[in-house]
Amino acid sequence: MKRAGEKTHAVTMRDVAAQSGFSPATVSIVLNNAPLARYIAPATKRRIEETAKKLGYRPNVMARFLRSKRSHSIGVLVFDITDPFCTLIMRGVENTLYQASYLAIFADAHNQRNRFERYLELLLERHVEGLIVVANWLFVDIQLLADLSKRNIPSVTIGWELPDNNITSVMVDNENGAKLALEHLYQLGHRKIAFIRGPKMLIDSAPRWRGVQKFAHGVALEIDPNLVLQLPDSLDPNSSFESGFRYTEQLLEQKKKFTAVMAFDDLTAFGAIRALNKAGIKVPEQCSVTGFDDVALSSLAAPSLTTVRQPMEAMGGLAVNLVMEGINAALEKREWPVVSHKMSPELVIRESTRAVALGAADD
Repeated sequence: MKRAGEKTHAVTMRDVAAQSGFSPATVSIVLNNAPLARYIAPATKRRIEETAKKLGYRPNVMARFLRSKRSHSIGVLVFDITDPFCTLIMRGVENTLYQASYLAIFADAHNQRNRFERYLELLLERHVEGLIVVANWLFVDIQLLADLSKRNIPSVTIGWELPDNNITSVMVDNENGAKLALEHLYQLGHRKIAFIRGPKMLIDSAPRWRGVQKFAHGVALEIDPNLVLQLPDSLDPNSSFESGFRYTEQLLEQKKKFTAVMAFDDLTAFGAIRALNKAGIKVPEQCSVTGFDDVALSSLAAPSLTTVRQPMEAMGGLAVNLVMEGINAALEKREWPVVSHKMSPELVIRESTRAVALGAADD
C-alpha cells in the first residue's frame, strides 16, 4: 500500500525488457512500432506487448515527440460550441480521430476574433499535425485561415469554402437541400408558402435561396414577395429562434395567407411553430413547417420537425480523413490537392408537414 506523498515509479522499457526476457533494443522496436518491427517474430511481439500491458507501461509522449517530431494530435477549432450545428460534427471528428489513434484538441472561440487568433497560435505551438475548423456565422467576416497554407499544415474547414479555394473544405449541398424541402411542400399541394431566408452574411443563405428559386421556376410556382422575410445578421446562432417567432407573428398580424412555412434552419422553424401555436394555428393541420439541419431537438419536438438533414457526423469524419491524407502527403513529401467536398443532404419527413387542407389553397 502506497503512503501519502510516495512517488510512483514510472514503468520503463527497461522494466518491460527485464520482465519479458528480451533486450531493451527489441522491446523499443516493438513498442515504438519501428520499421524493423516487421522482422520480429509475432510470438515475440505478443510477449512484449502482453508484458507491457501487465506492468502498466505507458509511452513517454514527450520523448516520442522529440524523437519523431510528431504529436499525433489534431487541433479542432469551433466558433461557438453551443451552436447545435457543431455538436454532431464534433462527434464525427472525435470518433474518427479515436479510430486513427489521434488526439483531438478542441478549442471554442466563443465567437470572438481575438480568442480565435490566440487559440490558433496555441494549437500551432503545440505542434498539432493538422487543423479542422468548424465554421459558422463569425467566420464570414474574418477568414483567419487564409494564410494557413503558407504554414504548411494540413487544414480543412467544415461549413465554409474560402473564395480562393486554398484550403480543403467539407460542406453540404445547400442548393439541393432547399430544393428537397420545397419540392416536398409542393407535392403536398402547398402553393402559398412563406419563406424565412437566411442572413445575408451567412454563406449557406445564397445557395439555399437559389435552390428555392430554381425549383419554383421549374414548376411555375409563384413566390409572393410579401411572404419572403430574411433573418437579420447576428453572431448568435440561437437568435434565429426569436427571429422565426417574430417574423411568423408579423405575417399573422398582417393577415397574410399561407399554408406552409419554409424556414432557413431548424431553430427558425421552432420559432415559427411557437408563433403559430400561440395564434391557435395547428401544425401541421392548418400550416406545415420545414426546417434545415436536423439538429438533435428536431426529432424530439412536438410535433417532430420535417427537415433537411445535413450528414454532420459524416462531415466531421470526412474532414478528419482529408486531414490525415494531408499529413501522409507531407510525410511522403508529395503534393496534397486542395478539394471542395459537397455532401448530399437528406429530406427527413416527420410530423410537421402534411397535405394542404381542402380549400385552404384557394382562400
